[in-house]
Amino acid sequence: MGNLVHNERTKLRANLLNTAAGSCLSLGVLSPLAASFFNLTANRVPTHIVILGVAFWLGMAYFLHQRAQAVLGGLRE
Repeated sequence: MGNLVHNERTKLRANLLNTAAGSCLSLGVLSPLAASFFNLTANRVPTHIVILGVAFWLGMAYFLHQRAQAVLGGLRE
C-alpha cells in the first residue's frame, strides 16, 4: 500500500511540473509571438527583447518538463 501512495504522489508532482512547463510555453512563448505576429501590442517592444523573452520561457518550459520526467524516475514497483 505504501508504494501505491508514493507512486500516486510522484505522478501528481510530475503532473504539476509538466503543467507549469505547458503554462510557460503558452504564456511566455506563444502569446508574445502571436501578439508580435498580429501586431496587437499597444507599444512596440524591440524585437531582440521579444526574442530574449521567448528564449528564456522556452528554456524554462524545457527545464520543467525535464524535471517532470526525472520525477517519474522515482516510481516504485
